[in-house]
Amino acid sequence: TARVWAADGAGEAVVLSGHGGPVLGAAFSPDGATVLTASADHTARIWHADGSGAPVVLIGHTGAVVSAAFSADGLRVVTAADDHTARLWSARSGAAEVVLAGHTGPVVSAAFSADGLRVVTASVDGTARVWAANGGAPAVILAGHTGAVNDAQFSPDGTRVVTASSDHTAQLWDPNTGQPVGGPITHPDSIYWAYFSPDGRWLATTEFNGKVRLWDVTRRTLYFPPAD
Repeated sequence: TARVWAADGAGEAVVLSGHGGPVLGAAFSPDGATVLTASADHTARIWHADGSGAPVVLIGHTGAVVSAAFSADGLRVVTAADDHTARLWSARSGAAEVVLAGHTGPVVSAAFSADGLRVVTASVDGTARVWAANGGAPAVILAGHTGAVNDAQFSPDGTRVVTASSDHTAQLWDPNTGQPVGGPITHPDSIYWAYFSPDGRWLATTEFNGKVRLWDVTRRTLYFPPAD
């Protein structure tokens, strides 16, 4: 199940039940009216946040759906799965639109650019890939990590991608050329996620050891926690 709660903890949660396996991710649509869930049952589902009606079921993956995300306009969904693919769907009808195939390992993260024209995927195969959201061009491969890439995200302006890897580094990339921008941002442990702030100035990274680090993107320096 997934559950929708009032942010102040008041009242009863809305229970979203129907998946046939563990729910591995959940996200609100940009307008907050619907909820997207990803499950080990090989499906994703789009629910009314108030629990009314039947969900839209996204069927097509042959492995666990590890993550799912809306486009900024809420009209499309991208899913990432253990079957080595990501897929794009209509958020209204649930119709399958594009299959992004090429990774040689499970895809663990997928995200749209802010303009919705591109998708970046991260894979256990050690690469990230930048795809045209219409599936009409070969992917730009971001290669250089020596461990699984656990997360990949666009900067708010779409000019950079950040990847987070089990090789203890995060890396900035040019999504158009696939070339790294500067050297790796090193950590003492594996990195699970990396996110830009809305203004693109800061980068937050999370490590396997439970620590969160905040970086100044322009200076490429650690801002928090302060150095010992």
